[in-house]
Amino acid sequence: MKSNFRHIALARLCGWFGITRQAYYQNNLEGISIGIEQELVLKQVHQIRKNHRRIGTRKLYEIMQVYMVEHGIKMGRDALFSLLAANHLLVKRRKRRIQTTNSNHWLRRYPNLIRELVPTGSNQLWVSDITYWKIDTGEHLYISFITDAWSHKIVGYQVADTMDALESIEALKMAIKSLGNNKEIKLIHHSDRGVQYCSSNYVKLLKDNQIEISMTENGDPLENAIAERLNGIIKQEYLDNYQVKTLKEAKKLLKLVVELYNSERPHMSIGNQTPTKIHHSKTDLKPEKLWKNYYRQKPTFVNQD
Repeated sequence: MKSNFRHIALARLCGWFGITRQAYYQNNLEGISIGIEQELVLKQVHQIRKNHRRIGTRKLYEIMQVYMVEHGIKMGRDALFSLLAANHLLVKRRKRRIQTTNSNHWLRRYPNLIRELVPTGSNQLWVSDITYWKIDTGEHLYISFITDAWSHKIVGYQVADTMDALESIEALKMAIKSLGNNKEIKLIHHSDRGVQYCSSNYVKLLKDNQIEISMTENGDPLENAIAERLNGIIKQEYLDNYQVKTLKEAKKLLKLVVELYNSERPHMSIGNQTPTKIHHSKTDLKPEKLWKNYYRQKPTFVNQD
């Protein structure tokens, strides 16, 4: 038997795939071994996608590294793409959008403070946005997210059946609470110019906590690219794959999804680590290795499976 499978008993392997030991040795050993490797990989992909139902292949490849090493499986990322394609398991991105920003109001707007900003750690820049979520009843719910731009960790969130500023404030309160006693920091909150973020109560809460206010200056989604990208990930990879009929169910599911996103989903832009790991890391991380300055790039719409 190939050394690749030293961690798996031959009898167990043969039992799994309905072959005898004699057939294993008498037939094409290499072909059977490759087939077993592929079956093991597909089994693990299905296991991961029980929770991460539309996670892309690049993320799957990173998550499965430990599993493949433990089982002596040597498979590159291109081979994994080909295997998933052959089994109709690649993810197709969905494109749809509903307007969630109302910037046609009389409230004060703030300038964009982050065009040249390169964060060097967590809790230096938070980005915020609101996205819609169409549930099974045909109704739309609205989610407010606050994300740490350095680690990509969701630090605050709220789902409601309205886009009222009071709902967005709940997400902000959660984010501020996550700081604990570590409030003596220079922190910027960046958002679009929607009425929720310009409201007096929202602005007051930011100022009361010595958080600087930054806003987009036009309708270009690139000005709030990290927040926009997060919205797509959460909906396309997670929420759209569940059946939800009530706000109560939505709140429960969103809590679970945020935990999965923060603690289990790797990100290429942060060295294929998880947001929670980067957010709380005590090591000396190099900004140029982790930070991707979205605000200097032209927008591209590429399938990042």
